[in-house]
Amino acid sequence: MDLKIWQGDITTLAVDAIVNAANSSLLGGGGVDGAIHRAAGPELLAHCRTLGGCPTGEARITPGFRLPARFVIHTVGPVWHGGGHREAELLANCYRNSLALADAEGLASIAFPAISCGVYGYPLEAAARIAVAELKRPRPSGSSLKEALLVAFGADMVKVYQDALAL
Repeated sequence: MDLKIWQGDITTLAVDAIVNAANSSLLGGGGVDGAIHRAAGPELLAHCRTLGGCPTGEARITPGFRLPARFVIHTVGPVWHGGGHREAELLANCYRNSLALADAEGLASIAFPAISCGVYGYPLEAAARIAVAELKRPRPSGSSLKEALLVAFGADMVKVYQDALAL
């Protein structure tokens, strides 16, 4: 799978799926979650109400509605509590479960925001290393995924991702 860094607004990407760094209710929030809900329109919220939430580390898939992306994969990252509460394992699971859903749908391209790096407080460098490690893992045979984008809203996160890719 080809792994690239892209700087900009994830809601503008015409990929098969964008990943939403959601909260466990899946009913919208701040940051990228709020931006995705606003761009997708009220149909996304209505659909998410039928899903019954999502535990940390797991993922759910919905249509993209008004987004250029065909699907939204909602995953709930861990809140950073110093690193001793399974945060790394839960964050890795966000990537693994999102990729598994994309494969199950036969998707070729997926874009990830910096999961847990906003209000959830995950240290950027540690989160980027986990993202890169999970996205570089060999895909199962027959995987449909061809491209993954690490989406950085600002130049600071681009640099963090570049450093993680260089390791």
